Amino acid sequence: MFTNIIKGLARHYADWQRRHRAAEELYALDERSLADLGITRSEIPYVLARVPERDPRPAQRPARTIRHAA
Repeated sequence: MFTNIIKGLARHYADWQRRHRAAEELYALDERSLADLGITRSEIPYVLARVPERDPRPAQRPARTIRHAA
């Protein structure tokens, strides 16, 4: 049980760090770059709040498709 609490706290801290880095990067952009992304500076907190937490499942690689010459 204690291990799960520590893992949960570590995951939330890592997610917070990821959002914090994203915020720093977005706030460093000029108005034109933000407009290219479709947001304004005042929308940055809202955009970051809408970012889902990391998916706990491991990433799956897409299946390879083999194409044969016709």
